[in-house]
Amino acid sequence: MKVSKLLVGLFACAVSLGAYAQQPIVIKFSHVVANDTPKGKAADFFAQKAAELTKGKVKVEVYANSTLYKDKEEMEALQLGAVHMLAPSLAKFGPLGVRDFEVFDLPFMFDSYADLHKVTTGPVGKSLLAKLEPKGISGLAFWDNGFKSFSANTPIRTPADLRGKKLRIQSSKVLEEQVRALNALPQVMAFSEVYQALQTGVVDGTENPISNLYTQKMHEVQKHLTLTEHGYLGYAVIVNKKFWDGLPADIRKQLDDAMEQATRYANQIAKVENDTSLDNVRKSGKTQVHTPTAAERAEFKKALVPVHKKMESRIGKETIDAVYKATGFNPNKL
Repeated sequence: MKVSKLLVGLFACAVSLGAYAQQPIVIKFSHVVANDTPKGKAADFFAQKAAELTKGKVKVEVYANSTLYKDKEEMEALQLGAVHMLAPSLAKFGPLGVRDFEVFDLPFMFDSYADLHKVTTGPVGKSLLAKLEPKGISGLAFWDNGFKSFSANTPIRTPADLRGKKLRIQSSKVLEEQVRALNALPQVMAFSEVYQALQTGVVDGTENPISNLYTQKMHEVQKHLTLTEHGYLGYAVIVNKKFWDGLPADIRKQLDDAMEQATRYANQIAKVENDTSLDNVRKSGKTQVHTPTAAERAEFKKALVPVHKKMESRIGKETIDAVYKATGFNPNKL
């Protein structure tokens, strides 16, 4: 009788363990933008590919629009293991102590996506991601969003038009210096709070890729947009290193494949999404869009490129020079 009960107990335990073993590995992926932005779509694409390539062994739960963590909270949550995967903007790594990433914040550093990808998909990009490991973070890929442009409630034709304006920026010493170079006032603020701040006049303007401006409805509270395309906004897809290293090797390989596909997708749609958003902003009739002349763009460059030299001691001259070498940019030829 005792043997019979023991066998029944062992069988029940085996069934329970079998059911547990079949439960998918859950990866919580948090981000702060809308689902219909390039990052939002790429995160959903990755979740789909992860499920397909692992045959359901992995379930990626995507939490968009700051529903899980705001952008000031998410990095700590990742390091603590409360969330497994993020795609923060590259400006977030300076406050973390990895200032090399702020090279991406330098104004007019990249003139095209082709120049940019020489860095993000090349040796410089890989070396930057490796610098996150001592922080308990593994970097998987860079995802594009787009090039940033200035918006305000008054026309923007020259750098002088932004003098004295309160401009919302991400937390970045480089972006603070950029705004000061325009004789404007930098206002660090969480992304989720920007619309209300613009609506109420807490800030006068901002800088965003057009997809962010449109999907967050900022164009409804900004009368003027000038396509300066002065800065790049991109993301690094990162994971909690302990969690990632603890995954079975075959699962990790499949997820790497899913991430490679998602990265190609993200970078392909980024320009398309921004172009579509720009058309929608124009059609809304709420914002007047200005394309700078060559002379106007040159004036913005002349005002902002000196920020590169000022930030050498913070970012590292070697890192800045490595990007110059990869892209062929020469700050002395403006």
